Amino acid sequence: MRNQRKKTSGNPAKSYYYSRQQRARLVRLQKVGIVLLVLVIAVVGVLKIVRPGFLSGGKYWELSDDEITAEKPDIDVQLLDVNDYSRPGTESGEITGIVIHYTANPGATAQNNRDYFEGLKDSHITQASSHFIVGLDGEIIQCVPTWEVAYASNSRNYDTVSIECCHPDETGEFTAETYRSVVQLTAWLCEKFGLDSEDVIRHYDITGKDCPRYFVEHEDAWEIFKENVQKSLDAAS
Repeated sequence: MRNQRKKTSGNPAKSYYYSRQQRARLVRLQKVGIVLLVLVIAVVGVLKIVRPGFLSGGKYWELSDDEITAEKPDIDVQLLDVNDYSRPGTESGEITGIVIHYTANPGATAQNNRDYFEGLKDSHITQASSHFIVGLDGEIIQCVPTWEVAYASNSRNYDTVSIECCHPDETGEFTAETYRSVVQLTAWLCEKFGLDSEDVIRHYDITGKDCPRYFVEHEDAWEIFKENVQKSLDAAS
């Protein structure tokens, strides 16, 4: 009798009420899940536009030339031979900055500096190189692929692209031609790697080295340079 009462004592109306509550709760959870999924997709979409490489997991990536709206400068590609002193052939990680340098070699041309880097494989004087060198007349030579490490920026070698700039005298101030090419090249590289002018730094900002000298001694000129890079980026977008 006790077991029979237990089987027949349930309230069908109450059971129906609870099942409706459970269904309603499930529907609410499904709606919340859909809303969250839409929000996640939207956030990911925005981040992919603002910072295209944020899902790269720290690995190298770049936009193709067809995807870049900034004007690509003329680049004379003269890659160094792979060697332990100027082009180790080591793969870069995700590029998070563009580093501006000066050659500290007044009057030397871009070709002079490129040949010096190439000669290090034989002289073994030091380890040094740069991805790009901008010359006194605005010419640009590429020495190392951007997906490889250059010996230029110390602790930031693995996540930056380096630009060495020629200069006519000890002040380190660039010629007008050099300046224009560096702005154009920097803007193009920024778009290539999903960066902006705030990601453009000096060698000085990494190590405290007096490089590039003119931009270290003239902070206002450095800020104007970054503004010009940003204007080039904004004009291209």
